[in-house]
Amino acid sequence: MKKARNTVVTDPIADMLTRVRNAIGARFEAVDVPSSKIKKEIARIMLEEGYVANVEEVADEIGRKMIRLTFKLQEGKQRVIQGLRRVSKPGLRVYSKSDELPRVLSGLGIAIISTSKGIMTDKTAREQKLGGEVLAYIW
Repeated sequence: MKKARNTVVTDPIADMLTRVRNAIGARFEAVDVPSSKIKKEIARIMLEEGYVANVEEVADEIGRKMIRLTFKLQEGKQRVIQGLRRVSKPGLRVYSKSDELPRVLSGLGIAIISTSKGIMTDKTAREQKLGGEVLAYIW
């Protein structure tokens, strides 16, 4: 059976988060997601915050650029990422001012914010007094 090659994705960030969620549920060691600038930034934040062990750019069997996320394990082979949720969607954008940025699980998780200075965590945006679009929560 052939795989669909040219599928149109209306929400690439939700697609990335769903691939990660499915790979964690299936107990994969790593997952490949199609590459884009915004996904690279989200992957960079996940690496900096300690949710993934490694991020590398690879090519799939037909030469498309992919981002490979290698999951970090806690003791007992449990993944560090417990959950992911897309907040702002193409049909309903969610924006927050710097003083109203959400705290995920009272600061145990992170919110990924798209600001005028780039993509960053809620903590960094709060420090720089920047608001923006709330892209996702990771805990």
